[in-house]
Amino acid sequence: MRMNRTAIVTGANSGVGFYTTIGLAKAGFSVVMACRNRNKAEAASAEIRHLVVDAELEVMELDLSSTTSVRAFASGFREQHQHLNILVNNAGVLDVSGRKNDAGIELQLATNHLGHFLLTSMLIERMPDEPGSRVVSLSSIAHKQGRIAFDDINCEHQQDKLFAYAQSKLACLMFASELQRRLEAASRKILSVCAHPGGTDSGLFDNMPRFQYYAFRLLAPFITHSNEEAAKPSLHAALSPEVRGGDYFGPQGFRDMRGPVGHAARTPYSEDQEVATRLWQLSEELIGEPFTGLKREGSGSPGID
Repeated sequence: MRMNRTAIVTGANSGVGFYTTIGLAKAGFSVVMACRNRNKAEAASAEIRHLVVDAELEVMELDLSSTTSVRAFASGFREQHQHLNILVNNAGVLDVSGRKNDAGIELQLATNHLGHFLLTSMLIERMPDEPGSRVVSLSSIAHKQGRIAFDDINCEHQQDKLFAYAQSKLACLMFASELQRRLEAASRKILSVCAHPGGTDSGLFDNMPRFQYYAFRLLAPFITHSNEEAAKPSLHAALSPEVRGGDYFGPQGFRDMRGPVGHAARTPYSEDQEVATRLWQLSEELIGEPFTGLKREGSGSPGID
């Protein structure tokens, strides 16, 4: 029996997002599939309905690289839905071309972090103030190679072509932790949690530098697991009653690439609260507005400034 619970999964039409949607549908959630390509999302929705016969799914267009698209999606969701229980900030791109979005921001940072930062800001007010309400952010083991290049945020002077991707996924992890601190400061019970999928060939790596791509393809059978397995950390973060705010989950096997779900390792840099605060402030500047929705309803208690 479905219990009038609503979830959003960004990038739900393929890879980890596809199986995250299946897991949430099986758990009784009505799932909004927030996807850039409506045709692919509709096809994925039909496939999921075949696998989960009572699935309640809705497709909505969302291009996370565009603040205009994020705002339109959030406004449309708020018009149609009175509450949101789970927000899975799953969608991501890996693009070494140096492309930027319409606002001149490096595409991976704009999509993987800033789009989700703005989306969460616009929708968190729809979440019931209880521990079952979760914001789940997707990071990556690539965060371990990341730093936030505040003096080169578009990564125009980085020699490593994967630096910008690592920076964007580090930003996702730091956002999740900082959001939890701000929720606690505002006496909110909503949980901000993070997860990473480990190693999985979801199509994300097709845009790697060619040498690294072929090396990855050669090693993939030995170090990766299926997209279905890769979705388990996200589903654990979204659904487990044992989750605590600020937790970070991922596979526990060799080099965190695959295996059973557990608490994931993170770098000391990713736990630096001064960097996280500075990243939060920069993110607000880049989206052109402050993060809203952290005040407890009926209270004047603000979040952290």
